Amino acid sequence: MESSQRFSSLAFIALLAYFAFLASAELHVREFVLRNPWADGPEYITQCPIRPGQSYTYRFTIEDQEGTLWWHAHSRWLRATVYGALIIYPRLGSPYPFHMPKRDIPILLGEWWDRNPMDVLRQAQFTGAAANVSDAYTINGQPGDLYRCSRSETVRFPIFPGETVQLRVINAGLNQELFFSVANHQLTVVETDSAYTKPFTTSVIMIGPGQTTNVLLTANQRPGRYYMAARAYNSANAPFDNTTTTAILEYVNAPTRRGRGRGQIAPGFPVLPGFNDTATATAFTNRLRYWKRAPVPLQVDENLFFTVGLGLINCSNPNSPRCQGPNGTRFAASINNQSFVLPRRNSIMQAYYQGMPGIFTTDFPPVPPVQFDYTGNVSRGLWQPVKGTKAYKLKYKANVQIVLQDTSIVTPENHPMHLHGYQFYVVGSGFGNFNPRTDPARFNLFDPPERNTIGTPPGGWVAIRFVADNPGAWFMHCHIDSHLGWGLAMVFLVENGRGQLQSVQAPPLDLPRC
Repeated sequence: MESSQRFSSLAFIALLAYFAFLASAELHVREFVLRNPWADGPEYITQCPIRPGQSYTYRFTIEDQEGTLWWHAHSRWLRATVYGALIIYPRLGSPYPFHMPKRDIPILLGEWWDRNPMDVLRQAQFTGAAANVSDAYTINGQPGDLYRCSRSETVRFPIFPGETVQLRVINAGLNQELFFSVANHQLTVVETDSAYTKPFTTSVIMIGPGQTTNVLLTANQRPGRYYMAARAYNSANAPFDNTTTTAILEYVNAPTRRGRGRGQIAPGFPVLPGFNDTATATAFTNRLRYWKRAPVPLQVDENLFFTVGLGLINCSNPNSPRCQGPNGTRFAASINNQSFVLPRRNSIMQAYYQGMPGIFTTDFPPVPPVQFDYTGNVSRGLWQPVKGTKAYKLKYKANVQIVLQDTSIVTPENHPMHLHGYQFYVVGSGFGNFNPRTDPARFNLFDPPERNTIGTPPGGWVAIRFVADNPGAWFMHCHIDSHLGWGLAMVFLVENGRGQLQSVQAPPLDLPRC
C-alpha cells in the first residue's frame, strides 16, 4: 500500500506544557513538525525556556506520519524524568503492513539516579569531569527485581496464551545504549523511529537513547513468568551503569507452587549480550531495511563530512577544582572540531526569523578543518576543539548526504546522532575511516532504513541522506546527554522555498520570552 493511502489523516495536536521546576524548561516532541519549528522544543534553538510557573502550548499538525514517537524535556537533564510515549495510529481502515497485533504494550526504558539528576549535572559542569553514572535503569519507571527495595513494584504485563502483542520500545535513558530481550521469546522487528521495516526475528535488540523500536511478541511458550530485561551496551572506554532492569511477562494461566513454599515460580531470565558486544549491536542494526522501496535521494546537492567525538579542554591551572578531567583538563565534544555553545540572549530560530545579529554565525564547516587518521592514533594537538555557536545553511529541497565519522580522540564510541525536524535514510556504514572513493559503491539506495536517530559504529562511520524540505532551524546532536552538554551538536538552517506552503509559519503569540 502506498504512503498516500497508508498514513493517518491530518490531525491537529495541542500539548500544554506547564512546568513548576526550580529551573526553566521546555518540551521536545519527537515528530517532524512541518514548517513549524516553534513546536520542536530544544531550548535556545527554536525557543527560549519556559520560565518557572509559566506555560506554553505546543500546536502542530501530524501529516504523513504514524508509529511510535515520544516527547521529552529538552533542557539540560530535565528529561531524566520528564518524558512519555507519543503513539500515532494508522487511520481507520488502514491496516498495518504486518499481522495485526492483539494489543500494544509501551515499554519506556529510562535511567534513575538516587540524587537529583540536575545536581549530578551541576557537579559535572563544575568539575569538568564525566558525570556520575546512573544508579539504575527502569522499565516504565520501575527498576525491577534485581535492585534493593524495588521488587514489590516491578512492572508486570499479563498476556494470554497464543496472543500476539506489539511492544513499543522507547529508550528514554539519558546516556546509555541498551540491549533488550524477553526470556524464551522471539521478537519480530516491524518498526524503528516511526518507520516500518521489513520484519525480521531476533532474540535481542539494541536501542540507543532517543530511538524507538516496535517488535511483535507471540505468547507461544509454556505458561509461566518470563523476565524482560535491559542492560547496557557500552562501546566506550568509560565508566557505565552495569546494572540490569527487569519487568515480568506473566501468562494469565501461569502455574504456582503447591504445598510448602507455595507461591509464584521464579521467572525465566533472558540471555543478554555482554556489555561490550559490538558485534551483536552491529548485526542487529545491519538487518534493518525499509518496508518497501525507499524514496531515498539518488543525486546529492550537499555532500557533508562530519567528524563526531570527544575532546579535552586544556586548563591554565591543571590543579584547579574545575579541571578534574583526564590530566587536569575539562571534557568536551565536537562536530568537525566545533564544540557547540548554546546562546543565551535569544534562540537561534527567533534570531534567524527576526534578523537579529550576534546570536550565531553561519560558517559551520562542511568538512573537518584538518584531515587526519580519524580512527588511528590522533595527535594530542587535535584533541582540543573550538567553542562557538555555528549553523550550516541548506537550500530548500536540497538533497543532503552526511557521513558521520567517529574518531578515536579520548575513546571510540557509538554516538546516537539525532536530527530534529527530519527523518533520514541510513544508506551505509562501516568500521575504520570512510573512503569516499570506494565506500559509496556499497550504499543501499533501494531499501535503506528510515530513522531520526542513528549510532555511529565505534571507530567507524555511518552515511545518511534526506531532502531538506522542512524550513527552519533544526538541531543535530548526540543523544547521549553528557556529550550534548559538552558540545556534540550543530544547527542546520533550512531556507524557505517559494510561497507560504514552503516557508516557516509565523511564531505563536505565547512563545516563551527570552
